[in-house]
Amino acid sequence: MTPREMALREDLSREYYALNDAVASADGRLMTVKGWSVTLSLAALGLGFQQSHYALFGLAAVTAASFWFLDGLIKGHQVRYYGRLRDIEVAANALNAVELGELGEVSSPRINMSWEFRGQQQGPDCRDGPPTRLTAQVTRRVLRRRFVLPNVMLPHLAAVILGSVLFVAAASDAWGLSAFTP
Repeated sequence: MTPREMALREDLSREYYALNDAVASADGRLMTVKGWSVTLSLAALGLGFQQSHYALFGLAAVTAASFWFLDGLIKGHQVRYYGRLRDIEVAANALNAVELGELGEVSSPRINMSWEFRGQQQGPDCRDGPPTRLTAQVTRRVLRRRFVLPNVMLPHLAAVILGSVLFVAAASDAWGLSAFTP
């Protein structure tokens, strides 16, 4: 292996794990956003019942929707790292692949590629052979759908629905909520 190839291998390794740390820290931020969303939305709902003010139900829904939007933005930033992580896995495979008997060709790192393995019998097994690059189409699809991914929209969606339903019910004097004021 030439000195240039060794330097490239080291640089790719450092970049890969720095990107992986960035993805992991985004997960921490996403959990913080979810925590604040639940806390503030539930506080607004509880205060709405305590004070008999149904505007607080609407506030809970708007608060949850705002945190849902923020959650989707952060997820979008996180998803943009996946393509580079995969490119580094492809390059590392070209530099490091070793044939290991029944395991076939093995290379490292493969954290990003391993997420495609679902344990199903049909379809290609992503653990076999070289990793493949993420296509622009896959990245665009995930970015377009990021706001409706279950791990992004929950728990925000529940608070949006509950706050909205309670707001409309109280505003229309339904369900015994006629004593509530705006």
